[in-house]
Amino acid sequence: MPSSREIIKALEANGWNRAAVKGSHHQFTHPTKAGRVTIPDPKKDLTTGTVRSIYRQAGLDWSRRK
Repeated sequence: MPSSREIIKALEANGWNRAAVKGSHHQFTHPTKAGRVTIPDPKKDLTTGTVRSIYRQAGLDWSRRK
């Protein structure tokens, strides 16, 4: 599974901006999409369920990930 660092790069490439850091979690907002996406510590590998949830929250296509 991808690391959270790779997920953060994908979000930033898709127009998401880092809004806040709370402890080991990074929160991102998008200028045209509602809500926030929260990513845990940017060094850890994430489980499949967590990655799918992040993609769903961000409105990204799970099947088109790298």
